[in-house]
Amino acid sequence: MPSTEKLMHFLSSSVICAAGVCLLGYGMSADWATAEMVCAPEGSEQFNGSSSLKIGLFNGTETKINCPRISKLGEKVPVFDRLGKLAGAPIILHALVVILLALALVGSAGSILVSLYNSFSNPYQTYMGPIGVYTCGGLSVCVASLALILYVANAYFGQMFETLVKADEANVNLKDVKIDLKVGFFLLIPYICFNMVSILIVYLYVHAAYTRRKQQEKPTEDAPKEIMMY
Repeated sequence: MPSTEKLMHFLSSSVICAAGVCLLGYGMSADWATAEMVCAPEGSEQFNGSSSLKIGLFNGTETKINCPRISKLGEKVPVFDRLGKLAGAPIILHALVVILLALALVGSAGSILVSLYNSFSNPYQTYMGPIGVYTCGGLSVCVASLALILYVANAYFGQMFETLVKADEANVNLKDVKIDLKVGFFLLIPYICFNMVSILIVYLYVHAAYTRRKQQEKPTEDAPKEIMMY
C-alpha cells in the first residue's frame, strides 16, 4: 500500500485538478465577452445606429438600434452559425478555441484518473505513474493557454464581433468597437493555475522521495572498501 504521504499528495493533486475542471466547465457556459459599436448604412457617413453583443462560446444576444435601419432587442446569436455565414479567420479561430478547451478537459480528466490510481497503488515509472500526471496536466496547461491567446487574437484582431454583426446585416459599416472580456474568459486563468499546482504537488512528492532514497543509499556508497568486502 502507498504511504500516507503519497496518498495525500496524489489525492490533493486530483482534487485540485477536479476543481479546475469545474471552473472551466462553468466558464465554457458563461459569457466570454461583450462588444459595443456604432453603425451606419453602407456608403453613409452618418453613424447614428449602434449594436451591442454579449456572447459566450456558443450563444449570445444582440441589441440593435437603427443598425443600419432596424432595431432588435435581445436577439439570440448562435455564434457558430453566424460566423459560418461569412467563413474566414473568425470561424476558424473560434472553432480552434473550443477544440483546445475540449482537449484541456480531456487532459484534466486523464490527470485526475492517473492521480487517483497512484493514490491507491504503486505503479512502475511508466505513463501510469507521475509521468502520466505531468503529461496530462502539461497538455491541459498548454492547450488552455493557447486557447486564451487565440480568443484574444480573434476578438481584438480577427474582427470576430464585426463578423457577427455583418452576418445578420451585410450592408452596414461599423466602427468604434469596444470589447470587454467577461468571466468565462478569465476563468481560464485559475484553471491553468490549478493544473500547474496539481503538477507541482506530485513533483514535490517525487523529488522528496528521490532525495530520501539517495540519502539511504549514501552510507553504503561512502563506506570504506575494506568494510564492504566483508
